[in-house]
Amino acid sequence: MTSTTGTEVPVLAGAKASRSAASGLRPELPRGRYGLAGLVASEWTKVRSVRSTIWTLVVTVVLGIGLGAIATATTAARWSRMSIVSRLTFDPTRTSLTGLLFAQLAIGILGVLVVSAEYGTGTIRATFAATPRRPVVVIAKALVFGAVALVVGEVVSFVAFFVGQSLLTGPAPHAALGDPGSLRAVVGGGLYLLVLGLLALGIATIVRHTAGAISAFVGVLLVLPIIVTALPSSIGNSIGKFLPANIGVVLLSVQPQASSFSPWAGLLLLCGYAVAALVIGTVLVVRRDA
Repeated sequence: MTSTTGTEVPVLAGAKASRSAASGLRPELPRGRYGLAGLVASEWTKVRSVRSTIWTLVVTVVLGIGLGAIATATTAARWSRMSIVSRLTFDPTRTSLTGLLFAQLAIGILGVLVVSAEYGTGTIRATFAATPRRPVVVIAKALVFGAVALVVGEVVSFVAFFVGQSLLTGPAPHAALGDPGSLRAVVGGGLYLLVLGLLALGIATIVRHTAGAISAFVGVLLVLPIIVTALPSSIGNSIGKFLPANIGVVLLSVQPQASSFSPWAGLLLLCGYAVAALVIGTVLVVRRDA
């Protein structure tokens, strides 16, 4: 009887080696390692380690607080020379939050860069290779950026309000958070920056190119109001209330604005724009090659 023990061991070892080599071509990813929590941590690392994030946030703070301070200080200095109509329609809360209408450009650019920068450098391929579930990547980016934009937006809005009101000295009236509509306008200013940033992020997910996405965002924010203004007033007023810029003015104002949605209704509409852009962008991310 011939023993086959000596020949079976090499054969089995060779078979295992073959299977290991074959499986090495497509290694299985560890389960539970690439979930939403891990992606959020990864995106947070990306956001805080890039210089463009710091600079755009600095610009947002400087514009939001600085321009509001200039507006309120100028108003206080010119108050005695202002017309009666200007005095009666003066909104101290909105004046102190004027800078947010310029800071919206900076926060929008940051929202674009969160997505388009990875496409520009090609690192988005590595992100998708590590996380095949692309919609989860978009969700993680939106969550991290949204948290940063919300904190920065609310801080800038509240600081701009308090700084602005402290500069409204002399006969010029000033507002307090306890006044009707003031707290709503200040909180709404931070929410406005948040939603606009998410809208910009959604546009970048659709366009993928930095210059193109920024151009589209600026077009929606600044160019469309100019075009609508050139239309007959009957048409322009009906269309104008749907524009993000006009929604922002209503949110930052205590006094009611003519031909506009209510502040919270306008914010809800703006949220709809942002969600629509993010959904369309997510669908295109899944369908298109990186």
